[in-house]
Amino acid sequence: MHRRITRRDFLNGIAIGATATASYPLFAAAQSGSPVLSAAAQDAPGYYPPLLTGMRGSHPGSFEAAHALRDGGAWPPAADTGEEYDLIVVGGGISGLAAAHFYRAQAGANSRILILDNHDDFGGHAKRNEFHLNGRLHLLNGGTLEIDSPRPYGPVAAGLLTTLGIDVATLAQRVEHRSYYEHRGMHDGVFFDAETFGADALIVSPRRTQPATAISQASLATVLSQAPLSAQARADIIQIETADIDYLPGVSSDEKKQRLSRISYEAFLRDIVRVDPAVLHYYYARTMGEWGVGTDAVSALDCWGMAMPGFQGMNLSKGSIARMGFTPAGYEDTGGSLRLHFPDGNATIARLLVRNLIPSAVPGMSAVDVVTARVNYARLDRRDAAVRLRLNSTAIRARHLGDPHAGSPVEVTYVRGGQAYSARARGTVLACYNMMIPYLCPELPDAQKAALHQLVKTPLVYTSVAIRNWRAFERLKLSRVYAPGGYHCYFHLNAHVDIGAYRSPTSADEPILVHMVRTPCLPGLPELDQHRAGRDELLRTPFETFERHIRDQLGRTLAAGGFDPARDITAITVNRWPHGYAPEYNPLFDPEVPEAQRPHVIGRAQFGRITIANSDSGGGAYTDLAINQGYRAVMELLHA
Repeated sequence: MHRRITRRDFLNGIAIGATATASYPLFAAAQSGSPVLSAAAQDAPGYYPPLLTGMRGSHPGSFEAAHALRDGGAWPPAADTGEEYDLIVVGGGISGLAAAHFYRAQAGANSRILILDNHDDFGGHAKRNEFHLNGRLHLLNGGTLEIDSPRPYGPVAAGLLTTLGIDVATLAQRVEHRSYYEHRGMHDGVFFDAETFGADALIVSPRRTQPATAISQASLATVLSQAPLSAQARADIIQIETADIDYLPGVSSDEKKQRLSRISYEAFLRDIVRVDPAVLHYYYARTMGEWGVGTDAVSALDCWGMAMPGFQGMNLSKGSIARMGFTPAGYEDTGGSLRLHFPDGNATIARLLVRNLIPSAVPGMSAVDVVTARVNYARLDRRDAAVRLRLNSTAIRARHLGDPHAGSPVEVTYVRGGQAYSARARGTVLACYNMMIPYLCPELPDAQKAALHQLVKTPLVYTSVAIRNWRAFERLKLSRVYAPGGYHCYFHLNAHVDIGAYRSPTSADEPILVHMVRTPCLPGLPELDQHRAGRDELLRTPFETFERHIRDQLGRTLAAGGFDPARDITAITVNRWPHGYAPEYNPLFDPEVPEAQRPHVIGRAQFGRITIANSDSGGGAYTDLAINQGYRAVMELLHA
């Protein structure tokens, strides 16, 4: 565990990435576009953030100015760039990029638009991790995973995908191979760690392609016989997974749903099913990938809506109730949207939006060729372009130059390289974190600012690990691991997607990427307090701590397959998101009020020529909501 990771020349694309890392952010500007603007990092030769490894996501340099603003910091007087726009968008994520697209579509292609983003790359949470391993391009999502939503995409979001050339149904059928590993005889596994269960043990079982009621008790008992669990705990798990038991006999379906909406899944297992305590540990992390908290902070009814086990004999009628979260209610009522995973997740959508707005920056013509296109970042912020995208620029103020309700223009002040600058626009869309908006715009009504502060996002970490080969996974007949007591709650081999010139590895002797997920939380607290604690933990955790936990977890889990972390791990990218998933209604902790009185609705209210757009404003962490909110914010500006 203390040996250095030997990388040698394995990452043969590292020369470009290393050059960018070494020189960032002290690049010389190719063209500033304004006599007062300082050197621009994104204009320098070799600038290509997707190649950077180490700490990414909310990377060093992306949040310090925002935290200083929160803490009452001050900057020297802003230098006036003299720039005037029709629209300034604060935030270059999918919502902000979509807002710019919709504005041009409504107001005309000659509309002048400036997009500001605090990160060194565009896309927001739709972040691209790019590796070149043994001469082959490997991609993984550093944030937003895929096109997927609890409800079918509506006309606005679906229409944008069509405009961008994305045919979800056709592409999903042609490029995705969701059963690839299963067809190779590789399955799901569970790693029991000694710290939680008394001994390290990896068990591998066939992937569940049928409902839980179709799983044989005998086959499950055979698999669990290898687990470090008591006979009673094993029997309880078999019962939860396979038995048709009504744990609330004599109670109507409607009343069952009401009761289940008022207790956690953990309480359901502990107090109603009455399982062995070890079973609670086994299921605790099953909710983390969706909610970012354990089973102690998610309602039993929401878990039913997400098809978690234990309810197959409860005779619950189809359909959601008001006391359900956005995600489980949507899936329960509609089955969800069509799904499509690009190799870099929804970073492909962000790249297509940038190509739509600034064609010279992203070569190619289709949703297929954009996957392997190399963005020319020096083309993003050119003085002769109608749309300009300015990175490494943190907005610190958005104020009306006059009466907010009389159509007065908006001045936006931002910090780049320690210097403050200002620009003006006829209107502004704040497509950034809601937590920042009360500090950006302190003139907002107090009730609106209070609502925005309630929208605490879920912290999470998506880690991309490059490994020399995946022989250990193949030897163990394993492709995905659930780790109920692990530092990362699950990890899996990169999805098998072939699109255009991009090809996934087919031999276990080839390099591959591993996707690992961590959602830091503090059990026993209300959900939002757990998120606050997790956010603070992420900001305090150095890259070296992540690296050690990654090496430890992969080494222990895959030891029987011959995996050596010091030898086999060749690169690590930690995508840290202290402000991750957009918050949803949680019936265990949130008041039951009409939609119009919920914080995300109050918080997104228009204020003069300033509107707000992000997935938070839609009440869920989904790309279609981000797109829809971008459209709403633009329509408010144009039709006020």
